[in-house]
Parts: sequence; C-alpha cells; structure tokens
Amino acid sequence: MRFHLIYPAASNQIPMSTAPAYSELCRVYARLYRYYHLGAIVGWDRNAMMPPKGNAARAAAEAELNALIHRTRTDQRVADWLRAAEEESLDAVERANLREMRRDWRDANALPESLVEAKTLAGAKCEHAWRSQRPANDWRGFLENFRVVVRLAREEAQLLADDTGFTRYDALMDRFEPGVRAADIERIFGDVKQWLPGLIARVQAKQRDEQVIAPVAPFPAAAQRAMNLTVMKLLGFDFEAGRLDESTHPFSGGVPEDVRLTTRYREDDFVQSLMGTIHETGHARFEQNLPRAWLGQPIGVARSYGIHESQSLSFEMQLARSRGFVGLLAPMLAAHFGRQPAFAADNLSRLLTRVKPGFIRVEADEVTYPAHVILRYEIERALIEGEIEAEDIPALWDEKMQTLLGLDTRGDFRRGCMQDVHWSEGAFGYFPSYTLGAMYAAQWFAAMRRAAPDLDARIAAGDLAPVFEWLGANIWSQASRWDTPELVRRASGEALNPAHLRAHLEARYLIRLS
Repeated sequence: MRFHLIYPAASNQIPMSTAPAYSELCRVYARLYRYYHLGAIVGWDRNAMMPPKGNAARAAAEAELNALIHRTRTDQRVADWLRAAEEESLDAVERANLREMRRDWRDANALPESLVEAKTLAGAKCEHAWRSQRPANDWRGFLENFRVVVRLAREEAQLLADDTGFTRYDALMDRFEPGVRAADIERIFGDVKQWLPGLIARVQAKQRDEQVIAPVAPFPAAAQRAMNLTVMKLLGFDFEAGRLDESTHPFSGGVPEDVRLTTRYREDDFVQSLMGTIHETGHARFEQNLPRAWLGQPIGVARSYGIHESQSLSFEMQLARSRGFVGLLAPMLAAHFGRQPAFAADNLSRLLTRVKPGFIRVEADEVTYPAHVILRYEIERALIEGEIEAEDIPALWDEKMQTLLGLDTRGDFRRGCMQDVHWSEGAFGYFPSYTLGAMYAAQWFAAMRRAAPDLDARIAAGDLAPVFEWLGANIWSQASRWDTPELVRRASGEALNPAHLRAHLEARYLIRLS
C-alpha cells in the first residue's frame, strides 16, 4: 500500500545551538517543513475529499507550492550556510542533521524549478484520469498521459544521474532508499527468485487439504469502519493526532501531530480493508512516535521508505497474521459482524494465511507478495533506463506474471499494469522498498523474540507492549539519526539479512510456529 513520506511539522522552537550558520539552516528547514505540512494535507484532501472538478485547480496550486519549496531549498544562502556550518563546533546529533541537510541540498539543486512544476502537473493529471481509466480497463487512454510522466521521470533521473554519477534508475531509487543500488536489489531479488517458487508450491501443497470456512457476506462499510477503529485503538493509534478516511488507494499522509490514514471498503470482503488499515496504522505509529525534539528538521524524518514499510509490515504481516493476534481479532469480528463459524480463531488463522497466486498486489498473501514487487522493479528499472517504452509494459507484465505466478493478464489492464497508482504519479524507484521492508520486519521480529522469548504468548494474552517498546526504542526514536546500515545493525545486531524473511515464511506456512 502506498505511503506518502511524512515530513514532520516544525516545532515553535529552533533546536538550540550556538553555531550561527547551523542555526540559520535550522530556521530554513523549519520553514520548509511548514510548507510540507500544507502540501501533505492538500494531497490528502485531493485523494480523499476533493470533488473531481477541482483537480486542475488543485494541481496548479500544488505545483505552485512545490515551486516555492524548491526555491527555498535552492536558495544560495543555504549553500553558504552549509559551508560555514562545516567549520562550526557541532555535537553528534547536529552533525547528523547537517548530513541530511547536505543531502537535501544536493538533491534539490540537481533539478530546475520548471521540471518540478511540470512533474507535479503531469502526475496530478495522470493520477486523476487513472481513477476512472483503471475500472474501464482503458490502457490506451491511460497511455496518453503516462507517456508524459515517463518522459519527465527520465529527464529528472538523467539530471540526478549527472549530478551523482549513479545510473538513472539508481538516482531515483536513492531518494527512497539512500545508499541502495540496483546491483544490491538484483542480488537480493535474484536470491528470492531462486527459492520463492518452490516455497509457494510447497505451501500450496500443504494447504490443499486444509478446510477453511469462508466468511459470509455482506459486511457493511459502516461496520467495517467501526471494526477498523477498534483495531487501531488496540494498536495504539492516537486519535487526538490523526484520523481514518476513505480513498481509491489506501495511503498514509499528514504530519506526526495530524496523521491522515485512508482505507477502502468492499462489502463482500472485510479482510482487504482491515489489513489495509492495520498496514497504514503501522506507518502512523512510526510517525506519531518520531522524536519530538527533532521535529521540523531533516534528522526527524524516517530513514527510508524501506524502513517505513518495515513498520507497516511489522503490524500487518508479522503481528496481525500471527496466531496470537488472530485470537484477539476473532471476538472483535463477531462483535461487529455477528457470530459465524468463519470467525473461530483457528479458521480465521487459516483464512488469513491462505497462499494463492493472484493478480492484485495489495490483496496478495505475504508468500506471493515478493513476486509482485520483483515484477514491478524489473519493469520500472528497464523503463527508466530507456531499455523499454511505455507501450511495451503490458506484454512484459504478462510475461513476468506467467513466469513468477503462472497467471495470464493479456488484455486485463485493470488487474495488470494499471492496478497501482505509483507509476501514474511518477513514483519510480519506490517498489523495491516493499520487499526490503518485509525483510527488515522479519529481522526486527527475530530480534524481538531474542529479547523477549515469551513474545508470542504475551501477544496472545493481549499484551502488545513488547512489540511497541522494541520498535519505539530501536526504530521510532532513531528517525534519521543513522544511515540505514548503521540503524539496522544497532537495532538487530547484524546487517540486513534476507534469510530472516525466508525463515519467517517457512516457520509460519510450513511449520506453523507463529
């Protein structure tokens, strides 16, 4: 599920420092984060509340705001203060904040304001049209706007590549996953492609004879919303600092003091909305627990999208589908939808861990999910590098779906290459973050269980404090204090180790330990 990286709102006080250049920089970034605050709420409104005829005017307003942000980020005085701050006496936290400021400066100055505005307008136009083109299966109509988005994304990627020395795709991915390169993803995903098909087959063979009672619909949207709010409360969401709404594609946005979550409802299926809400609540808990002393500064934001996805997937996959947590969900479902055999805890556990290759990424089980991400990564990398054109996507999509999941998507654009919102908005380089997040989440829970061997028993008893306390101490409170490898090492005692994801999947789906 899509996540809009939240930029913390500036606090009323600039962090105290006797260094004059550094203090000026802090003032600039406090101002920037106020702009980001406005942009986040405007973006939420566009997706959740805005009437359709408002899109053109809203896009123009957002483009104007983004141009203002770009001018502020590229002000020559910022460069002067960055140079001067390097010579000032700063403590370790201030040095880390200065590191993130330099990174932001370099990223902003690689792009002209005209391109920033053009990308905003093109993405808004393409995404708005996608909302009606997707259900109509209108690939030809979508392609007209999408070609412009791709052209501008390539232009942006080339400018960033010229500045950094990276490849075009690496330059875009570095925005979402600082320090990660396509070569790293090729190695990690290449390994997953070796063992994933066999695991899917083994799990499906094991589940073939399992009896699963299907829930009986309907599940009214109002009852689903009430259920979602109950679960959000259990997960510690602060309703004084956020809210839940509805949108075409679920996402998180806003600021830590005002986190906006969205979900969507189908009255024949409560699972999609429930698990989507739990996913977004993981993002929200991270944001609501970022260190308040750093709000308004670059050090105060999440380290990367993969780290952020590790929080949503820690909630949705590691926690919410565990046997202990499912035992907590069962009586809640009966209370909101009425008692039925499908809501028995054992049956519900089997229902929430069924493995079946499907067309839709956001509805995929956690075993087949990496295949969806690998497919998108391989296509978008080739697209940005100029190895393929937008017109080539449907055929490549079908070829890779056949290879990875054995599914035929020919002519089915709605459930194929038009299903996600990311590309319509120009968010290329994002998709690897999802599977990196799943790997981090598995690694976090392995570390949690070492720290608290009775973790699963405590979850089953309704005590979620060990999960929240570990995440709070090791992830939430750290924000961007460390680069990603150092954050991972400090949190878990080792570098990113994809073996934890495989071990988790085998334990849950073949051995049924948690």
